[in-house]
Amino acid sequence: MNQTLPASFLERGVLIFGERLFRDIQPTFIERPTTLRVNDIKASKHENIKTTLVEQGFKLQSVSWYTDAYILLNKSKRELTETDVYKDGKIYIQSLASMVPPLVLDPQPGERVLDLTAAPGSKTSQIAALMGCVGELVANDNNRVRFFKLKHNLETLGVAAENDGWIFRLRMEHGAKLCQEYREYFDKILLDAPCSAEARFVVDEPRTHGYWSERKIKEMAYKQRQLLLSAWGALKPGGTLVYSTCTFAPEENELQISRLFERYSDARAVDIRVDDLKIVPPLKKWKDKDLHAGVAKAIRILPTKEIEGFFVAKIKKQS
Repeated sequence: MNQTLPASFLERGVLIFGERLFRDIQPTFIERPTTLRVNDIKASKHENIKTTLVEQGFKLQSVSWYTDAYILLNKSKRELTETDVYKDGKIYIQSLASMVPPLVLDPQPGERVLDLTAAPGSKTSQIAALMGCVGELVANDNNRVRFFKLKHNLETLGVAAENDGWIFRLRMEHGAKLCQEYREYFDKILLDAPCSAEARFVVDEPRTHGYWSERKIKEMAYKQRQLLLSAWGALKPGGTLVYSTCTFAPEENELQISRLFERYSDARAVDIRVDDLKIVPPLKKWKDKDLHAGVAKAIRILPTKEIEGFFVAKIKKQS
């Protein structure tokens, strides 16, 4: 297995996690089972989506830390997409790890919320559901192809339907430009940043890791830094920002957050509580650089055969 992943990636993995832990992580670079989330926007509270799917022959395993999430134990993803509950937007196929950042963000009805890099819309729709479609939600993605995929998904999932008490805006802007328009406007911001996606590597699928290089990490880190600074400007005093990635690279994780704390004296780290997930503390130091103490409250979710690895940080802007 080790010979099929980039050698420098494996070397970095040992530096990040330590030899023993990274050895335990390596068997998780596999295709994971299909997982889904019940979309409360479309699914009536009186509907039992699990029962409906079980009656159609699907075997589902509940997820202890999120009642809306299930793991598909049999049949294929394609078969799931052929069901009426999928076509009607009552369920959404979404990785388990990607469900964590919206839960950490904890958006409330009536708040103003921004999903800065929103495509394909899994987290956006989850945020809307958590808000009960009450308040204001702006979803942005500056890639044209991804934007129209986002638009289609959010229409199917019922997010785009405005009503009394619900304002939804879909934007296709560069993050910096959008955030200049919304200076200190949002109560909550999710920045699930574009990244090198190391936690999604599948050892038998070179397309998932063939593009990887340390140069790619530097390229993504530059983009993340610009997005993070822009997001901070759009966050109102007293507001909360959640930053997340699906990669292991400290340059894209701890170092990004450390720079934010070093630059802004009004940034305060917030504790993150997640139940029934394997987590380890973030790094305190990377190579020759000591990291800001605020980084210590971030979490690294360890990958398993059901869930990919994720980095999540929660930061409050002091009033």
